[in-house]
Amino acid sequence: MDLRKLKTLIDLVSDSNVSELEITEAEGTVRIVKSAPAPVAMVTQMAAPVAVAAPVAAAPAPAAAPVVDAAPAGHTVKSPMVGTFYRSSSPGAKAFAEVGQQVKEGETICIIEAMKILNEIEADKSGTITKILAENGQAVEYGAPLFIIE
Repeated sequence: MDLRKLKTLIDLVSDSNVSELEITEAEGTVRIVKSAPAPVAMVTQMAAPVAVAAPVAAAPAPAAAPVVDAAPAGHTVKSPMVGTFYRSSSPGAKAFAEVGQQVKEGETICIIEAMKILNEIEADKSGTITKILAENGQAVEYGAPLFIIE
């Protein structure tokens, strides 16, 4: 199933009252389950069993819990797809974006490889990159934070 079709299905589940959607095609099964904040897609092969993770009980917080930073300040550039995050076009090449670099809206800041296709990800806002949140070669999910731009 191509990524555009998968994204369309995720958006459809997200915007509707449907809580779960499962589609079986020749190359496998796609199951989308809506959780509280955003839908999650599970892609499995026909012969592979679908595993459901059991919820983990949270430990009670200590009385004097340290204050945790809220979301980072600035605009967050999120991954538009599932794939592998790369900062440059090849292993020895210069990175598209570095911390402190000024970027313009529409400028390529990274690549996400999905199904052997290299997809250039562009800045959706002009500004300065203050933080790079993904590691080079790291697998990223749909909606995963990649960069902070201020």
